[in-house]
Amino acid sequence: MKEYGFVRVGAIVNKLVLASPISNAKEIVKMIKEAYSKDISIVATPELALTGYTCGDLFLQDQLLNTSLEALKIILDETKDLDIISIIGMPIRCNNQLINSAVVIEKGDILGVVPKSYIPNYSEFYEKRWFTSSFDLRSDEVKLLGKNVPISTKLLFRDKEMNEITFAIEICEDLWAVNAPSNNHCLNGASIIFNLSSSNEIVGKHSYRKTLVSSSSSKTISGYVYVSSGIMESSSDLLFGGASLIYENGKLLKENKRFLIESNLIYADIDVFNLINERCRNSSFTSSVYSGDYKVIEVEVSDKIKKLDRAYKMYPFVPNTLQDERFNEILEIQSSALARRVMQLNYTKCVIGMSGGLDSTLAFLVIVRAFRKLDLDTKNIIGVTMPGFGTTDRTYNNAINLVKEYGATLKEVSIKEASLLHMRDIGLDENDRSVTYENIQARERTQILMDIANMVGGIVIGTGDLSELALGWCTYNGDHMSMYAVNSSIPKTLVRHLVEYVKNNSEEKRKKILTDILDTPISPELLPPDEAGNILQKTESSIGPYVLHDFFLYHLLRHGTSFKKIYLLAKLTFKDNFTNDEIKKWLKVFIKRFYTQQFKRNAMPDGVKVGSVSLSPRGDLRMPSDASYEEILEELD
Repeated sequence: MKEYGFVRVGAIVNKLVLASPISNAKEIVKMIKEAYSKDISIVATPELALTGYTCGDLFLQDQLLNTSLEALKIILDETKDLDIISIIGMPIRCNNQLINSAVVIEKGDILGVVPKSYIPNYSEFYEKRWFTSSFDLRSDEVKLLGKNVPISTKLLFRDKEMNEITFAIEICEDLWAVNAPSNNHCLNGASIIFNLSSSNEIVGKHSYRKTLVSSSSSKTISGYVYVSSGIMESSSDLLFGGASLIYENGKLLKENKRFLIESNLIYADIDVFNLINERCRNSSFTSSVYSGDYKVIEVEVSDKIKKLDRAYKMYPFVPNTLQDERFNEILEIQSSALARRVMQLNYTKCVIGMSGGLDSTLAFLVIVRAFRKLDLDTKNIIGVTMPGFGTTDRTYNNAINLVKEYGATLKEVSIKEASLLHMRDIGLDENDRSVTYENIQARERTQILMDIANMVGGIVIGTGDLSELALGWCTYNGDHMSMYAVNSSIPKTLVRHLVEYVKNNSEEKRKKILTDILDTPISPELLPPDEAGNILQKTESSIGPYVLHDFFLYHLLRHGTSFKKIYLLAKLTFKDNFTNDEIKKWLKVFIKRFYTQQFKRNAMPDGVKVGSVSLSPRGDLRMPSDASYEEILEELD
């Protein structure tokens, strides 16, 4: 999994025996071995895990400090044969100073020591009584167990094979400081931050702690592993809950249950390739001011993951939480953008082709919402139904009923006669069922809409969605064209949810119409129906399931993910829905169509960006129309 950028990280909250480093070392060894058995590559303990954070003036006793070094040696000896990197919190003497530090070890070797920078001395904290800040450190090297090792906050631990896997460390209060060390760590190349903490619990603090870690992870576009001391610390004045958190770019991947007596371990697979891709495209990140002079220490991050311990959404464009709030916000963005355009054109009328399908339904509902926002009469919405050779009674009636129900103006123009005339004019047999037969109808409909818009002094509102644009599943200068495209950044899988949202908040008659539209198979209806009058031409039978195509599109554009990796993620996500051969088949279709249809996207009309992914050539996607894709297909095979 390392070749795809995944690294498994872990957080240990060890069952503490206060002021007993040897006992704690044995427990930490046990937990490191458990971490190793779970294929974890890098694992961290809490702050001062070898002694306990609440030792007080015992930190000034030789006994505790000397025994801590003995305990460290036990951990080194007992884990030297394990292919795992461990970060141990402990006190260390350095040039007559006592340092609260994190010691990084690998296969029995000490790689480096990271000191704490911000020493809290307020409220319940009084660490300055014992510890010295890294700012006052007098040396950049310390002798531990007979070996001179670097001691500095500016240490980066970088994998020998894959530079993207680079981690750095900050300790507890460092995170809460105005200018956290992790800011500079990440600007210098760290993709993962480990924070060794001892954070006590008071009411409401955990929620704030999670917000802080999430914010730090998001701001630095990093993986962030936070681990804090458990309840076996002294409870004389405080209680420590043992919180462990793992975030990736602000998103929580894993957290433990607090207030446990026994040791516990959590882990997650961080995707460093996603993080680096996001940093590269974020000009604010790359332009940030930073200070260098970092020392890079090479490490060997293991590659043992057999199965990813993370799940991916089947519908990445559809929000998981606060759905109604998000759906309403999406419709507000669409309708407000259209309202602004209508105002710019002096409150013009809007003309829309009504097919009785999902896309035209959503676009129509957006227009209605925009008109309400502007307090305009919905009679100035011209809903045009244009029955052709593939139109079924079901879609025809749904289109008519929807327009009438919302008080818009209905206009019907059959395209059959005009299409047949055009076929005769260009010499196409009327029994021909080629793409020319289909495109004649699509372009005839667009021409009708444009001419009606001219006639009434209005604009044509496009109905095509993001998924169709990605696949080029539209007729060039046909349904591909409009004067404003409200659905251009709404993927097909989201269109359905938005219509469902409107349906659920509608009165009974409208709800019935929208329910039937939602139940209708997706089709351009450009080929004749079957003998029973049902839709014969079903889009997903031709180009593949939209649930797959939207998944491919999201990971390609949102994270710049390679197609080989997309295939891996899709197999993991859709293992119960599609075979591997089916996924590969439709991924190849996606790749070919995405690369060959850019010429259509280069000429797409104005349309508002709603989510994090857009295909507008004026904004999010600028690519040549003649890029090669053959090598990509060969790699998949």
